[in-house]
Amino acid sequence: MEVSLPATHPALQCRAVRKAYGNGRVVLAQLDFVLQPGEYIAIMGESGVGKSTLLNLIAGLDMPDSGSVLIDGVPISGLSDDDATRLRREKLGFIFQAFHVLPHLTLAQNVGLPLLLNGSSLARATEMLDKVGLAGRGNDFPRQLSGGEMQRVAIARALVHRPTLILADEPTGNLDPDTAADVLHLLRSEIKANGASAIMVTHSLAAAATADRTLILTSAGLHPLPVTAAA
Repeated sequence: MEVSLPATHPALQCRAVRKAYGNGRVVLAQLDFVLQPGEYIAIMGESGVGKSTLLNLIAGLDMPDSGSVLIDGVPISGLSDDDATRLRREKLGFIFQAFHVLPHLTLAQNVGLPLLLNGSSLARATEMLDKVGLAGRGNDFPRQLSGGEMQRVAIARALVHRPTLILADEPTGNLDPDTAADVLHLLRSEIKANGASAIMVTHSLAAAATADRTLILTSAGLHPLPVTAAA
């Protein structure tokens, strides 16, 4: 008897995605891209080429002018506002370059926010604070932290609900080299431990080297990192 297996989808697909800025300058043109389940990639490129714009389109924080973005085979542009919010809340973890840590919440409350929104136990918030080197700091507030510590909180918050797709925008851009190395190790270990897929936008070759592979974003699309660039 033949057994039919359930259909599987890429973790992420971008199909002919186009996006122009308000001044009419096209930043992404007919971009095609596929991210497989469990794959962790780094995206590099010159400033202004559209790396952060691409992450915002994938997260549904902005919409393409044309083309489509699919997460687990579902076009996010076709979702209602409530369904899009639910998808981001349950499946996505976004590490913003500017942290976006909420100043009026304690560190434990900041990290536990995705768990609270998903109706999950808050116990893992303490666990994640421990993992990012902030054990015993759950009752502190963001104003008591350095920039590097705030980035650790932002990473803990992005990973706490075990998202299936992680988007990281320059996650080590505000960190010293030692702290950056620790954060990159944590990020990769959490991604692999949870079987997540991930995209990291970075200017750092050292950061990109921790991903499974590196792509360069140019006006012509995404391309593998040339061997000579890593020499």
